[in-house]
Order: sequence, then C-alpha cells, then structure tokens
Amino acid sequence: MKREIKGYKYLCIVVCVFLLFSVGLETPSEAKEKFPTRPVELIVPTPPGGGTDIMSRILIDGIESFLGKKVVVVNKPGGAGSIGTTTIVEAKPDGYTLGCLWNAPLTMLHHTLKVSYTLDDFSYIAQISKGPFLFCVRSEFPAKNAEEFFEYVRKNPGKLTYANDGVGGTVQFAGERVFHALKVKLRPVPYGGAGESIKALLGGHVDVYGGSVPPALPHIKAGTVRPIFVTTRERIKVLPEVAGVSDLGHPETEFFLWRGIVGPKGIPADRLVILEKAFREAAQTDKMRGHLDKLGEMVTASTGKEFEELVRSEFAAVAIIAKEIGLAPK
Repeated sequence: MKREIKGYKYLCIVVCVFLLFSVGLETPSEAKEKFPTRPVELIVPTPPGGGTDIMSRILIDGIESFLGKKVVVVNKPGGAGSIGTTTIVEAKPDGYTLGCLWNAPLTMLHHTLKVSYTLDDFSYIAQISKGPFLFCVRSEFPAKNAEEFFEYVRKNPGKLTYANDGVGGTVQFAGERVFHALKVKLRPVPYGGAGESIKALLGGHVDVYGGSVPPALPHIKAGTVRPIFVTTRERIKVLPEVAGVSDLGHPETEFFLWRGIVGPKGIPADRLVILEKAFREAAQTDKMRGHLDKLGEMVTASTGKEFEELVRSEFAAVAIIAKEIGLAPK
C-alpha cells in the first residue's frame, strides 16, 4: 500500500514537471495566436478625409491580414488632436486600443497648450511614414508661384489667412518657421484637420491651405487649387513644379510631417512585439508604398524604440523652435 502511494506521488510530480516544462516551451506562433482574439480599435484624432485618416484606412487593410482580426478606425477630432490622444492614453493597456498620431499631439501641443498626458504615457509601436506639408491657394489667387505669393504677402501684411490643424499644431509650426525666416505675416485659422482645412479654402473662408498633400492633391489636379510651396528642402516627385524651402532660400526651415502608431503605456511586451511586426510589415506592402509615393510621402516602418527616440528628440527641438517663432506661451 505504501509503495502504491509513493508511486502515485512520484507520478504526480512527474506530470507536474512535464506540464510546467510544456508551458515553458510554448512557441512564438502559439503565443501569437492568443492575441488578438477580437477587433482592434485604431483611434485617429482628426475628422475623416485628412491625410492621417486616409493613410490609416489604407494601412488597416494590411494590418487585418497580419493580425487575422478586424481593425476599426475611430475618428475623435478636437483640440488639435489632444482629445483623441487623451482617449488613447486612458484606454486599457491590453493592445486592443491604439492610435495613429502625427507630430502635433506628441511633440508640439505641450509647448503651446495644456494637455493631460506626457511622453511617458505611451507605448510606442512603429513610425509608419513621413512627408512634406503643402501650402496652396485657390486657382484665382493673383500669385502663380512661391516668389509671386510672398511678394503679394509683403504688400498685404497680416491680411491673408491660412488654415491649419489647430493652435500650436504641426501646420502652424511648419508654416511659421518659413514665414518667420522670410519676415512675412499671415493670420492662422485653426480647423480640426486637413480635411476641414481644404474645405475652408475651397469655400473661400481662408486664403491659404496648410496641411498634408493628400487632401489637396485631387483639387490641384482638377485645377481649382494652386500649390505654392512644400516644407521639405527639395521638391517632391508628385509636385515637381512646386518650390521646396531650399528654393525659398531657407533650407534650415525644413519640416516633416510624420505618422506613427502608439498605445497606452503598459501594453504587455509580447503583444507589443506582435503589434510592431504587424504594423511594420503592413507599412511596407506594395499597396502602401504605392499610395504614399503618389502623395509625395515615404514609408519609414521604424521600430517602436526608434519611433520613441524620434519623438523625444523632436520634442526637445520643438521647445526651442516655439520660443524662436513666438508660439510658446508668454
């Protein structure tokens, strides 16, 4: 009897050791199957129709095939992107609520507005792309190129208005760097995003559109909108006749619009690995590369660590720029 009990105990120990060993040998593919098990929400802090919104909707086609689950874009505009970004930060850190952000909510708003989050409140997943900002006017505007435009502005100081993505947002930073260098003055008018800004230009509510290339490009091709300059040093392939900031004599004012994926702080490391791989691979599909190339943008597909380094570096640089061009609070 004692031998049977002893043998039974020995068998139980062997089984337990085997089970623990089996768990330890779980393969990466098995771990991946556990996440996600339901749809993922991608928050875009702009109205529909802007560059970040358009890119996000193309990106999720690739993401869904890699994750095997549906990804839903949810637009939460307002506060130059701070409202949607706050929603991301306050979400449960389980990997099911993410956000597609551009520069402003992460590196700029802190220097001009009061926001309820810091750079430490995020999980950084991947930078997806980068490209120029574009400034353009309606086709009936008296200036036909950048040289004529800035000559006209100098003769009408402070009279022209330009649409932007909110007070202290990326467009205002990019635009004011150029305007400051050229010693000209335009009045900024904030909108919820590029989709709203291009409508404001077309409707005659502002004189100049400032924003990403995608919302303006169809109207440029239709002849209703005339591009004036882009904020990259060199001209871009999709608009080769449009001046870059080197053509304006101020290459030092170059400013990129970039977009990347973040989540709330605390997403488990194994899920971050899955998400980073999925978003980087989706960004590098032929469909995504082709889409961005047509819009004068390029794929970056950086790692989460590289993306965080970019954000923190730009955050420090923007603090200096904000004071130089007078956007920092007095």
